[in-house]
Amino acid sequence: MVRHTSGLAAGLPADDDVLLDVPDERLAPALVAAGRGEYEAAAKLLAATREAGEWENRDRYVTRLAAFARSRGEWFDDWRFAAPHDPDALLVKAELEVARGWESPARAELLRGVTPLITAAAEGDPGDPVPWRVALDHARGTNASHTVFERLWAEAIRRSPHHYGCHVSALQYLSAAWYGSHRECFDFAERAAQDALPGSLVQALPVRAAFAYLTSEEGPGPSAKVPRERLDEAADLAIALSREYAADDPWPAEVRNLLTYVLVRLERWSDALEQLRLTGPYASSFPWDRISDDPLGQFLELRDGVRIEVAAARPLGVRGTGRGSLTSGSH
Repeated sequence: MVRHTSGLAAGLPADDDVLLDVPDERLAPALVAAGRGEYEAAAKLLAATREAGEWENRDRYVTRLAAFARSRGEWFDDWRFAAPHDPDALLVKAELEVARGWESPARAELLRGVTPLITAAAEGDPGDPVPWRVALDHARGTNASHTVFERLWAEAIRRSPHHYGCHVSALQYLSAAWYGSHRECFDFAERAAQDALPGSLVQALPVRAAFAYLTSEEGPGPSAKVPRERLDEAADLAIALSREYAADDPWPAEVRNLLTYVLVRLERWSDALEQLRLTGPYASSFPWDRISDDPLGQFLELRDGVRIEVAAARPLGVRGTGRGSLTSGSH
């Protein structure tokens, strides 16, 4: 096992080279400028995504900028003062306040007070689906009914039928942890993945459903049990999607991190090692922050564990490709 473990490090960056939540080449300068107290770069970046209809990038950038504004908000306060009706600033403000509300013990009450901000963001650019993703997150936190959820979902997909962020928010609402069930969650995810565009991250929704199932706090009862085959099919679909992207590509990094977690839970060690090699230096907070206060440390620890599992199997004649035979008896 020791002999094989060192060889399995090939293709994996050193621990010191792995970074958490690395911003892309467009977002990084905006964050640096915000760190200096300057909002103009962020404003220009979000305006560009809105004008070009880059909804996936816009969603990611809004989330990261709002998170930065929570810890260092002077630049954002200046932006709001200089341009109180800027649709991009309104959207960041809505995302920021929803995120704040989620962490309060009085979550539902505080989030209800954020409704006018979400409305203002949606009115800022009627064609933008991202405010509706924020609205879907808001609905989950305010105990909104299925009727309200369905209305918001219809508004979201009318603007962008394949928007990944809106699909993720809808999937969370329909999960057993919130207002749906494991079956509803998987049914929604599989339908969306089937209808997704080639290369779309929406194809990773079933593996998100698998993650929700595998981490369910209630523990799935006999009537709610998801067959192992359905979990493996979700993982296989995400593996196929991952292979459509180049290795060390930051865009699918979160999906690859999530897929790795699911593969480890399914004890598919060789497949997990392949994803770790494709992920390269791009660790993401999700899903590791759901199980550890040190997501980067958790990611690195898991990498070592996967290598050990693959190496442990090899002296027994196990091939290092496909589903590890350690799990073949559970199929």
